[in-house]
Amino acid sequence: MNYKTEFANGTATVELSGRFTFGDHSSFRKLIEEMRTHQAKTHVLDVAAIEFIDSAGLGMLLLARDEGEKSNTSVILKGAQGQVKRMLEVARFDTLFKLED
Repeated sequence: MNYKTEFANGTATVELSGRFTFGDHSSFRKLIEEMRTHQAKTHVLDVAAIEFIDSAGLGMLLLARDEGEKSNTSVILKGAQGQVKRMLEVARFDTLFKLED
């Protein structure tokens, strides 16, 4: 997984790309720390360029949500498609996150 972060107007937008799997745990933790330091009110995780996600990747998205709740920050998942969208639907992430197309 690769990521690029932009901060503007109280919103942190993170564009994720590649495969999002167990092997990305340490880099995702780094991303969470980076997001925490900028104290945005909204975090948008743009997953449109994620081509594959496994259960560990889903778990890491839940970690991001938990961190958001600690700092009263909303976390939005944006642009899911293909296998990623199916995984989010099966895992009922629509009940845990705001999902945007």
